[in-house]
Amino acid sequence: MFSRMPGERLSIRDNAAVGRFHGVSASNGQAVPERHTESKTKKEESGCRCWFQKACPCCFRRQSSSYDVSGDVDGVAAGDGEKEEPTPLTPTGDTELDGEDASSSNSIFFFFSPSFSSELTLAVRSVDLLSRKSDRNKAEHHTDQYNSDQLIIRRGQTFQIELDLSRPFNPNTDKLHLEMKTGPLPQVSKRTHIIIPLVDELQDESWEAKIVEQNVNRVRLSVNSPITAVIGKYKLTITTQYLKTGETTTHDHDKDIYMLFNPWCEDDMVYMEGEKELKEYVLNDTGRIYYGTEKQIGARTWNFGQFDEGILEACLFVLDNSEVPPSGRGDPVNVVRVVSAMINSPDDLGVLEGNWSGNYAGGMSPTAWSGSVEILRQYHREGGKPVKYGQCWVFSGVTTTVLRCLGIPTRSVTNFQSAHDTDVSLTTDVYFDENMEPIHHLNSDSVWNFHVWNDCWMARPDLPAGLGGWQAVDSTPQETSHGTFRCGPASLAAIRTGQVYLKFDTPFVFAEVNSDKIYWQRNLDGTFSQIHSEKKAVGHCISTKAVGSDERVDITNLYKYPEGSEEERIAVETACRYGSKPDVYSSPIAEDVRVEVRMEGEGPRMGGDAQLKIVVKNNSSQPRRTTLHSQVAVMYYTGVLKDTVKKDTLNILEWVLPYTQYQNQLVDQAALMMTLSGRVSETQQVLANQTSFRLRTPDLNIEPIGEAYVGKEMSAKITFTNPLPCTLRNVVIRVEGLGLRDLHPIKVGDVSKHANVTVTEHFVPTIAGKRKLVASLDCRQLTQVHGVADIDVHENVSFVCLTRRELCV
Repeated sequence: MFSRMPGERLSIRDNAAVGRFHGVSASNGQAVPERHTESKTKKEESGCRCWFQKACPCCFRRQSSSYDVSGDVDGVAAGDGEKEEPTPLTPTGDTELDGEDASSSNSIFFFFSPSFSSELTLAVRSVDLLSRKSDRNKAEHHTDQYNSDQLIIRRGQTFQIELDLSRPFNPNTDKLHLEMKTGPLPQVSKRTHIIIPLVDELQDESWEAKIVEQNVNRVRLSVNSPITAVIGKYKLTITTQYLKTGETTTHDHDKDIYMLFNPWCEDDMVYMEGEKELKEYVLNDTGRIYYGTEKQIGARTWNFGQFDEGILEACLFVLDNSEVPPSGRGDPVNVVRVVSAMINSPDDLGVLEGNWSGNYAGGMSPTAWSGSVEILRQYHREGGKPVKYGQCWVFSGVTTTVLRCLGIPTRSVTNFQSAHDTDVSLTTDVYFDENMEPIHHLNSDSVWNFHVWNDCWMARPDLPAGLGGWQAVDSTPQETSHGTFRCGPASLAAIRTGQVYLKFDTPFVFAEVNSDKIYWQRNLDGTFSQIHSEKKAVGHCISTKAVGSDERVDITNLYKYPEGSEEERIAVETACRYGSKPDVYSSPIAEDVRVEVRMEGEGPRMGGDAQLKIVVKNNSSQPRRTTLHSQVAVMYYTGVLKDTVKKDTLNILEWVLPYTQYQNQLVDQAALMMTLSGRVSETQQVLANQTSFRLRTPDLNIEPIGEAYVGKEMSAKITFTNPLPCTLRNVVIRVEGLGLRDLHPIKVGDVSKHANVTVTEHFVPTIAGKRKLVASLDCRQLTQVHGVADIDVHENVSFVCLTRRELCV
């Protein structure tokens, strides 16, 4: 209880005192001298209650919206307070009346009601995540290209949010903290339930928040995340507490926060130095994928589209569909391994179903895809049902999209003459019978014309020092790794030096790029003897798109030392000691005659006769005689043979395969494999060679018509010539372009032999800048036909002005 001396005025000096009205100070009328008669006492009590009713009307039944506590006590009518009284509560805080002792007998009682208590409570009325493209968060975190209004941030870097509170925040009497949760069962111990305290100064490597700006009820927070934070989608909760009453409120924000890896942060495992490289391997949403053979390298444009609407959600949906819990998503090694498994579908209902049969009923031919966007959207839209169909370049393109979207620098890589080692021998083995005929059921190892996988960039603290940097990752289902179809990440530095005992799946990738091709002949007793070896048979022209241009760059030197060098031979022999045939190099075989196959220019074209030259070189000083046997078979690009189309004994070195002999036999990629075998009469040296080649297909020619402006319809003319002397049936041309138009099929129908086709595509650009319009042809008789056109889209000035005018209105 508080008393006052006669003749003194009441004053309120503490913001947390009488009524707890923030910022209020007031003076009251002269006090009435104390009198000891009963009637005077009653009047005084009535006057006190009336004064307090005016000072704190919320404590009485008759409430006023006025917070005015000034006025003369003597001027208050005595009858105003004669109502049912609420229970009096002793006030808390340091309230005092000038010059008085709180023990005085004359007292003023304070009355509190629930409605008054709510005025004291600190609550969050709304949250602004500052997630607009114009806000600093997205620009500073390099996420402004994502077509999303959600807050997308990168770990290890501060971001800002704004809170609108019910009243001004007072650090002396209020507490506030944030909570972020990810995954179905968030736990603090698993780093999926994060409690973020409010601190005076932010420290590195921890979750913290700091007030950086306050304007009345609005507070701006700077929030820091550690570099090891789990990536994914977080829910945000803000908890506030008023210390003097202990009352707590929580606010669950309805928008998610997306956390990504941060290749711009030096302490992140995926850090990459160089803005040009980051722009290429993280921010570039289009690229080039190479195919064909080492002597006939083709290129096609691929729309990665990692910033397109819904793609980030789809990528996180891919992670959610895996068996790996959210707590494992802080380590990029683990995330990459999960993605490698989830892009294919044999054992985990991943994104793509592989199909190499040539029959694509019920789905899309792999050669008809020209981007990842529709694949990921369909997978997400259909609740995780694998999309039909994919082959290696499609698996690689989608992997690039997912990893770039999550913030891991990634590129698609093509290896020509890519070996598939099936028995972990780290050699590619070819078996012949006693008559030098291939034993097909034993020839399970194969050499693909080309194979496309990925490189991703990260540190490898789980490996010896020096093995970070580019890591090979392969999402095409070939062999299982720890029971699941996946491959990598395998350090390129380890592959190069033959350290195949290091994880993950280094032996398999080593064999793809640097295994020797060993030829075996069956003896009369059923055993096999090594009769020939090719030391330069696999791993040629390993290619990826150059940084900052559409040129092809050869990165073979990153995977292996120069062929034939001492370092390369040491790496091969070191690796083979850990394989299933460690003694394969114990008996070197002398060779003085070589055979090779050459082709003129770009090689044979689809619809014409295929011509090749066979060259036999004698490296000895003595004459040599030999007879060569040739066999040509139609081949899937994976190295699996379909049918033999021609078989010869060669006495001449010019070889021709007429169109009529292969026209009805070809499969996807129009690939063929020539196998040569023979023996040198004088030395009994065995000659053997396998050469793959493809029949080149025409391009789709795309010609933009007129200038391109955002929001203004434009068109492009697409032309194509049928190279075959037969009619193409049910031709479909599919067109798409990021920022130009979504995937759109154009049904062309039948195209007569050698006929020209022209179609015009209309579309409305939505994004300014350099864009690519991509088209591909889908037809049973002719595959791998595509084209691309660069389109420079300008801002539509009148459209922008109109928009701004509407906004102003």
